[in-house]
Amino acid sequence: MTDYMGNILEELKQSSKEVNMNEFSSLINLINNAKHIFLSGAGRSGLVTQCFANRLMHLGFSVNVVGEISAPHSSPGDLLVVCSSSGETASLKSLVKKAKQSEVKVALVTANKKSTLAKQADTILSLPGKRKNEKSNKNDFFQPMGSSFEQLAFLTFDNIVLNFMEKKQETSEMMHLRHADFE
Repeated sequence: MTDYMGNILEELKQSSKEVNMNEFSSLINLINNAKHIFLSGAGRSGLVTQCFANRLMHLGFSVNVVGEISAPHSSPGDLLVVCSSSGETASLKSLVKKAKQSEVKVALVTANKKSTLAKQADTILSLPGKRKNEKSNKNDFFQPMGSSFEQLAFLTFDNIVLNFMEKKQETSEMMHLRHADFE
């Protein structure tokens, strides 16, 4: 049995240094100014966005994950946050097209700044990472497929949460009051 934890953590540490803080700030500003926030992603990136939606709700933001039966109708002034490593997922392209038609701002978290979704987004937060179907090269990431992107997205979203906690003077205890009590 081999312990790869050190390799994984080192990869994430190095990748985190490449996050553009201007892009990071732009995403925070869009979230802060949105009337309502919708979040979406596919596969494992979708799971990461669900975790982020949960924390934004704990902070008091009005949020829904796209596809929830209780999600409201969108309106101008809302924000759609999409997490997609490739920026080419067909279902997400369709969703972003509809959001733009509804005058909803779009923020994209991606590893592909040249993607179809990137061309439609109002702001992009580019994270380093190998896309799941990308061929290996000499500068390859240690982990398989999109793992490093998804993990860095999770950590980046937690970084956003901590920034909002500081900005809103929220504590973990205050956030816990918004935590589900029917479990």
